[in-house]
Amino acid sequence: MDIAVVGSNMVDLITYTNTMPKAGETLEAPDFALGCGGKGANQAVAAAKLGAKVMMVSKVGEDLFAENTVKNLQQFGVDTRHVTVAPDTSSGVAPIFVDDQSQNRILIIKGANAKLAPADIDAAAEALKGCRLIVLQLEIPLPTVYHTIDFARQHGIQVILNPAPAVADLAIDYVSQCDFFMPNETELEILTGLPVSSEEEVLSAGRMLLARGLKNLIITLGSRGAVWMQGDNVHRINASPVKAVDTSGAGDAFIGCFAHFLIQHGDIPRAMASASAYAACSVTGRGTQRSYPDADTFHRFLTA
Repeated sequence: MDIAVVGSNMVDLITYTNTMPKAGETLEAPDFALGCGGKGANQAVAAAKLGAKVMMVSKVGEDLFAENTVKNLQQFGVDTRHVTVAPDTSSGVAPIFVDDQSQNRILIIKGANAKLAPADIDAAAEALKGCRLIVLQLEIPLPTVYHTIDFARQHGIQVILNPAPAVADLAIDYVSQCDFFMPNETELEILTGLPVSSEEEVLSAGRMLLARGLKNLIITLGSRGAVWMQGDNVHRINASPVKAVDTSGAGDAFIGCFAHFLIQHGDIPRAMASASAYAACSVTGRGTQRSYPDADTFHRFLTA
């Protein structure tokens, strides 16, 4: 196995409405969509669609969404043997309401994701030992994240930590054990308490994290590309110019693609350039996982 993603899965319940209902009001809405998401699942699918051999360690609930979530991962080639059911718990869901001005209101229910425990990592230990890279995010409990980092260090496995959603009490000194720390600019601001409105401010905030022991800091900046900071060195990658239709999940696309190419050749700048282009390609379609190109589609995008 190339990559293990230890993280979340969610079911997006998207209602499109002309007007948001008032308190106590019932309205008819013109459209609805059900999608599969969650940062962990998104990253796993992105890497798998590019051809990586990916396994996932995750939790689903004891409800009708669980089977659909597992089948969705499997159809993209993700190994789901360690996606297990949390009894008497709902799956992670995100009811999303979008009005005719494209303004949205979102509720996040972690559900089974909050039940992913260190014991689940231990149960998957033999499979995890065969992986070359573990990818983590923060939609699962922090003790499970820390336990996974310890496991990876013990067995010499590289780790990418995407600190999303960012939490101010993340133990930076502890997670500096990770090989790659990959926030976006908003997460960087939350983690450091510093402004990030300009490139110099981004770099200043990045230096604060590096001073606390981080090895490789990759900051994704949306349409402004990405920055890799290591020691005193700074490497910039520009974003590919595209007409964006839906930016949902672009950061996850970047990380999943980066993980795939890091395993392929280990060249960080090349992996970043590929990831930036892959994220750009993803925003030209609607949705998250459904907008992620497979290897052939991505090749056509690069050569167009």
